[in-house]
Amino acid sequence: MDGSVNFYRPWEEYKMGFGNAAGEYWLGLESLFHLTQRKNYQLLVDMEDFEGKKVYARYSTFSIDSESNGYRLHVSGFTDGGAGDSLTYHSEQKFLTFDLPEGSCARSYLGAFWYKTCHYANPNGVYLWGVHSLFRAVGVEWFHWKGYEYSLKAISMKIHPVQ
Repeated sequence: MDGSVNFYRPWEEYKMGFGNAAGEYWLGLESLFHLTQRKNYQLLVDMEDFEGKKVYARYSTFSIDSESNGYRLHVSGFTDGGAGDSLTYHSEQKFLTFDLPEGSCARSYLGAFWYKTCHYANPNGVYLWGVHSLFRAVGVEWFHWKGYEYSLKAISMKIHPVQ
């Protein structure tokens, strides 16, 4: 949203959540797990670039597993709102942070996410203010919209119960 919160954090902080809900914020994997076990949820990912263009990606199903299963992501049912699908690739992956033995993608791309080998989405990457070329794929990125050398102005992931 504005780069005021550092998202390069260890496992425990992603588990519990951090930031301020009125600004830059991570709800917490444990809270997401409990929410998505009670009801069926859909996911809306809203994005904005530094030119003021807004797009989205919607997924009709979203849930994550418990910590014992690495908070594994389950997402499907993509609807394109101009952003393209950069998240389905990550489905069925465990959440990774730099302090985990298997967290090489988190270390390489300075973020934390449900990395595969490694990512098409890096919403918890470094806030780099738009176009960048010095550090490939480390920004707040959604590959199928802006590629690996554009860090988004804003990205938010919102869940809503399926009616």
